[in-house]
Order: sequence, then structure tokens, then C-alpha cells
Amino acid sequence: MNNTKIGHFPPTKRLGIVLHALTIIVLGGVSAFGIFSLTRAQVGPTFVAFILMALLAFAPIPILGYRAYALLRADYYIDRDSLAVLWGLRVEDIPLTDIEWVRPASDLTRALTLPTFRLPGAVLGTRRHADLGLVEFIASDTRNLILIATPKRVFAISPRDASGLVRTFARATELGSLTRAEPKSVYPSFVVTQAWESPTARFLWMSGFFLNLGLVIWVGILIPSLSRVAIGFNAFGAPNATTSSVRLILLPLISALMFVIGLIAGLYFYRWEKQRPLAFMVWGSSTLCAILFLMAVLFLVTTPT
Repeated sequence: MNNTKIGHFPPTKRLGIVLHALTIIVLGGVSAFGIFSLTRAQVGPTFVAFILMALLAFAPIPILGYRAYALLRADYYIDRDSLAVLWGLRVEDIPLTDIEWVRPASDLTRALTLPTFRLPGAVLGTRRHADLGLVEFIASDTRNLILIATPKRVFAISPRDASGLVRTFARATELGSLTRAEPKSVYPSFVVTQAWESPTARFLWMSGFFLNLGLVIWVGILIPSLSRVAIGFNAFGAPNATTSSVRLILLPLISALMFVIGLIAGLYFYRWEKQRPLAFMVWGSSTLCAILFLMAVLFLVTTPT
């Protein structure tokens, strides 16, 4: 992308960010309620139901968090050499010479088939169109969709000023390209694939995963065999009053949560060469935390009450 920008056309963001934030808060509350209820439930169907509630409510949060982050960074730029689409870790830089045409989606005789899983602020995914072939949606809403045709695929974007983008593209084409731009496509999965190629990253990821899996299995075996357990110590170093052993489930849940957060944070830092040591430190810390939680369970079940 040339530094001298002819046009800057951001998508609509407010509604999408608010909706994603509210959804994350609600799901976080449901997950927290499920975890809190685990500490009071008896082993049985109710206990399993609260575990499923906590896990199912938490599972979409990282995805929604990334989509909110992507929407915050989302932008469309045009200069005399290329048209750039920025959406979180997704980057598509298209040379103007590779663009066959740009037109509103409303001009189509056959309507576009929209992505199945979409929210305001995150109309993302690929669909096939009878006339256009493969269409990739990188948009925040379904209104004012603009189609950008290239030899490989058609991109559907949603600038706030759709007509302004079409006019600016026409003007940039008339002015002509200053230099030959190289096409560039970067996907979020590229960071994961790149990190997976590192033996150190693979070791830390797999170590953390199996340590957390072992912690879950171990605690799952301990809970039915123990009636009560002391959680923590008082100011004099003596064990606290005993409580139901079901509360031990909090330890693997917290450990797994920290592992997931560390994994995502490490991937964020891994994108830059200079910050990759920091990524390895974060992943190493997540693995170390799992070991510490295993030791914590060992101390809790072996400490005399």
C-alpha cells in the first residue's frame, strides 16, 4: 500500500462493537454463574449441567473477542496503486491493475447468498454465487455492500461511504498506477500455522494442553473419592475449614482459562519478529501455571485437616 492515500473508507462499527461487547458480557456472566454454582452442587446430573453451562457459555467468547478486535481495526484504503482491506489479522492488498470492476451488490440480477453465521459488525465468510463464483465477505453489515472483482475471487466489503469508494476507485484508475503493487493476502490462520512450525511453540502448546487435560482427569477422579477438602490456609499457616470436594473443580477450570488466554496472547505477540521471545515467555508461563495448579491440588489433598 502506498503511503499517499487517495481514499479512506472505514466500515460502520458502532452497532457491531456494542453488540459484541454486550454478548461477551452476557456469556461471561452465564459462564461465571455456572462456575460459581459448581462449588455448591453435588456430584450428579446437576453438577454436569453446570459444567456444560460454564463451558458452552465460555466457548464463543474468544471468537467474539477476536471479531470485536477485528472490527475495531477494520478499514478500507485506496491509493493509486492498490486497494487495501484490513480486518483484524486479515489483510488483503489488491493491485488496482488486478481489479476487473467495482460495483454495488444491489446491481446484481441475482441476490448474494449471505454467510450463515453473521452478526452486525461481522459479516464474514465465503459463499458461491451463480454468476460471480466465489465471493468472500469482509464486511460489517449487509447494507451498501460493494463488490470488488479480481481474477481469483470477488470481495464483498461494506464501506460507510459506498458511493464515495466507487467514485474514488474510478478516479484512481484514471490517474494511473505510480508503481507496480504486489498482491498480498494474510489470513488469521497464517499466524497459527507459522507458530506451529516452531518446535518450541509446539512443545509449549502440547505440554500445556496435556497438563491441563491431566489436571481435569485427576480432579474428576478425586472429587467422588473425597468428601471434604480444605481450600487454602489461614494467616497462621493452618488449613482453612473443610468444604465440599466439588470445589476442587475450580482449579482445572481456572488453569484452562489461563492457558487459553496465554495461547491467544502469545499468538498476538508472535506476529512481530522482535516480540516473538515475549510470545514464548507467555506460552511458557501458561505451561508453568498448569504445573503449579497440579502442585496445588497435590497439597490440598495431602494436607492433614
